[in-house]
Amino acid sequence: MIKVKTVKSLRICQGDIFKNIDFVEYIVEKKGNIEVSKIVFPYVVVLTQDCELQQDYNHRKTFKRGKEFQNKMLLSVLVAPIYNEEHVLLGEHLNELGITSSPFTESGTAKDYLENNEIPRYHYLDFPEEIPLAPSIIDFKHYFSVNVEYLRKLKKANFICKVSELYREDISQRFANYLSRIGLPNK
Repeated sequence: MIKVKTVKSLRICQGDIFKNIDFVEYIVEKKGNIEVSKIVFPYVVVLTQDCELQQDYNHRKTFKRGKEFQNKMLLSVLVAPIYNEEHVLLGEHLNELGITSSPFTESGTAKDYLENNEIPRYHYLDFPEEIPLAPSIIDFKHYFSVNVEYLRKLKKANFICKVSELYREDISQRFANYLSRIGLPNK
């Protein structure tokens, strides 16, 4: 069980969990019409380091036109989608995008590995009763960036909770390890 806080801070924080976040898949102009394809992720967790988010917040509050203030502002925030554990286990968490995944065996060791965070790609989250989220899985492979101002404007309505410091650092470390893995050729 992870520890969470439900009190909102004024700024975006590492470990914040938001609902209904848009990911712009593409924008195309066709014969004078603009087509925008977006995916709405039901839940995401903020992965960007908290020190970067704090600096960004401080500098936006005291923003001046000088370049010395602009260099600490972020363009975007890294987030990763959070999927319902049951959907991941069944390999159905991306069905709405027309993507099927390999299912995990319901009672086998793969499920145990998943829930014990022994599969580098995934991070298991089990929330306390007061948080209205089912057991869930962060998929580090599907991380994306979200505009800082967009996320800030959604904070009031779309904030669910914040993963406490110790647990968010564990998520951050696991994400960094996943990104820094070395791919070896198949033999």
